Amino acid sequence: MNRKKIRKNEKGFTLIEIIIVVIILSLIAALVGPRLFKKVEKSKQQITKTQIVMIENSIKMFKLDTGRYPTTEEGLKVLIANTSGIGNWDGPYLEKGLPKDPWGKDYSYTYPGKNYTFEIVSLGADGLLGGDGENKDINNWETN
Repeated sequence: MNRKKIRKNEKGFTLIEIIIVVIILSLIAALVGPRLFKKVEKSKQQITKTQIVMIENSIKMFKLDTGRYPTTEEGLKVLIANTSGIGNWDGPYLEKGLPKDPWGKDYSYTYPGKNYTFEIVSLGADGLLGGDGENKDINNWETN
């Protein structure tokens, strides 16, 4: 008998109350979500710039040891292993291996470059030349 009285006095949420809470949470997510995605985009671009500087420094160390920059054909892989028997090579110049950009793509390397002595480029999220925002290309001559 006491059980029936307790159940009559128990109250739950009405459907309208639940809908209002869902709407409020949706509005908060709509306001906060885009800001978080912008932070993620900026952090990926900053990681890319940092990696490019690290690769650039490794190339300069390679030049100090060997007296030359890696050729375009050798690419950045020459910073990891001396497969061509290069004299005075004292690597690996990147101890943790050659990084990929934050979008999982390889960095492009060209020597001699058009805009800088040598060029290191990430093509951004879309993997295509040009673009804005997250698709913007990031390179070493604009990073310096």
